[in-house]
Amino acid sequence: MKEFDEVRFPEDISYGATGGPEYFTNIICTTNGKEYRTLNGTNSKMRYNISYAVKTSLQMEKLVTFFRARRGRAVGFRLKDWCDYKAEMQLLGIGDGINKAFQLKKIYKSEESTYERIIYKPVISTVIIYVNNEEYTGGVEVNHQSGEIKFESTVGLGDKIFATFEFDLPVRFDIDHLPISIDEHNTYSSKNINLVEIRL
Repeated sequence: MKEFDEVRFPEDISYGATGGPEYFTNIICTTNGKEYRTLNGTNSKMRYNISYAVKTSLQMEKLVTFFRARRGRAVGFRLKDWCDYKAEMQLLGIGDGINKAFQLKKIYKSEESTYERIIYKPVISTVIIYVNNEEYTGGVEVNHQSGEIKFESTVGLGDKIFATFEFDLPVRFDIDHLPISIDEHNTYSSKNINLVEIRL
C-alpha cells in the first residue's frame, strides 16, 4: 500500500476547517518568575479539525468514502488551507552558473524576523517562474510531488529566481476511528476529526 495519495481532500469540507501552525516549546519557570524557553525544532507543524465543517449528508458521505480510501492514518493526502494557499514572487535562489534545480518555498517576514517554509505540493498549472522579475518562457520542469523546479538550461550567474504559485499541504488523518452520529433526520455530526501535517 502506498503511503501518499496525490489527491486533494474535499474542498467544500476543508473550507470550514479550523487550524493552523503549531510549535513545540519547552518552558521552564524559575522561582522568581523568570522564563527560559527552548524551541524543539525550527519548523511549525500544521494541525486542523474538520469536525464542524461537515454539515450535510452528502459531505458526510464524502468524508466516510475519503476516510476509508485512506485507511485512517495510513495514507497521506493533499489539503487546501483556505487561509494560506498562495505565494507571490518568492525568491527561490540566485543562479551560480551550475545549479539547475531550485526548491519552492514561502517566506514569512515580520519586521526583522523571517520564517522559511518549504513547499512540497504545488498545485498543477499554477506555478509561474520569473528570472530577474521577468516571466521565464524557457524550459522548466515542475515536480508537483516534491516542489522542486528544474531548468533545462543553466541559470545565469547572479540571476534571481522567483516563483508565484498555489500550494496544498501533505497531511493525514490523526485518527483511525471515524465517530459518526445521527442527531436527527438527515442531520449528522462527528467530533474530533483531526488532520496533521506530514513531514516529507
